Amino acid sequence: MSVKYIPVQWNNNKYIYDAVMLAGVVLFLYVFLYAAPAALNHERAVNPQIHNARAFGACAFVMLTVILCIGPLARLNPRFLPLLYNRRHFGVMTTFVAITHASYVVDWYFAFSSSNKYEAVLFANTSYGQLAGFPFEIFGVFALFVLVILAATSHDFWLKFLSPPVWKRLHYLIYPAYLAVVAHVSLGILQDQQNHSFTVIFIAGAGAVGALHLAAALSERRQDKAQETRQTDWVDVCTTSQMTDGFAKIKLLANGERVAVYLTDGKLSAISNACAHQNGPLGEGRVIDCLVTCPWHGFQYDVTSGRSPAPFTETVPTYNLRLDGARVLVDPKANPPGTYVEPIAVPNPMKGL
Repeated sequence: MSVKYIPVQWNNNKYIYDAVMLAGVVLFLYVFLYAAPAALNHERAVNPQIHNARAFGACAFVMLTVILCIGPLARLNPRFLPLLYNRRHFGVMTTFVAITHASYVVDWYFAFSSSNKYEAVLFANTSYGQLAGFPFEIFGVFALFVLVILAATSHDFWLKFLSPPVWKRLHYLIYPAYLAVVAHVSLGILQDQQNHSFTVIFIAGAGAVGALHLAAALSERRQDKAQETRQTDWVDVCTTSQMTDGFAKIKLLANGERVAVYLTDGKLSAISNACAHQNGPLGEGRVIDCLVTCPWHGFQYDVTSGRSPAPFTETVPTYNLRLDGARVLVDPKANPPGTYVEPIAVPNPMKGL
């Protein structure tokens, strides 16, 4: 591989993340397939093939709901950030669970079709002009198609190959996919449910996704409004006494960009808050030996130049700083990515006493 692509290595956190996720899937399926019917004092009320399909379908829906809840939860409270770092693993496993659900459905409902069973999924019901009996299967097919695309392009190679902006836009397809799942479930299984436990799961899950995204958007809007400035000149960030060595103060600029101002060994430096890898929040990382580590995937940047250490080639914009007494001011006009800026020494108030 070229040094232009350096994969993110596996570590204990990833193994633990995946192990917990797999255990959760196994537990959910066990409860749905065996524990719940036993608790209700009856065996599977429907054909085992259909019951299996519903179990994997419900599991995929819950997993997709959790995936879409992680983002707003992390924006509302940084304690949820560890769940965000390896969320792509969650998406890949969700895809496999969804494929299993689709396999059970196709093998039961369309196995004896006069045409190819996969073609029958698309053409057995074409009543698109009516709500009752609408071919809800098409929504499930679309959602599964999107999940497969996102899982196939989840590796960092595709992030580098497509570029972060294109990759990010592609992965925004998760939202129309979730809406398709909601339509698929609403028009399909909910009309045929006698046990309404899944109805409760469905309504609670879809409601949680909508409510959390709304809460996160309102929270960010309030924060942005509180920090908003219309200055075209230097922007006041904070006082030097408010800064902690090794960490940053993040400031929203009038153009919508965020700058991370670091205090490192008594000197001030500023770079963009957005990591070049996947727009991770560099301002939440800690500086060690002049390098800040992105909390999302471990990419590092020199806070004086915005450059990643060799052999890495990622760069982020830098910003000019100056002091007005104890006030730290930043020039809102960014320097080109990778531009070295001489750090500003913070005067020691005890010096000369």
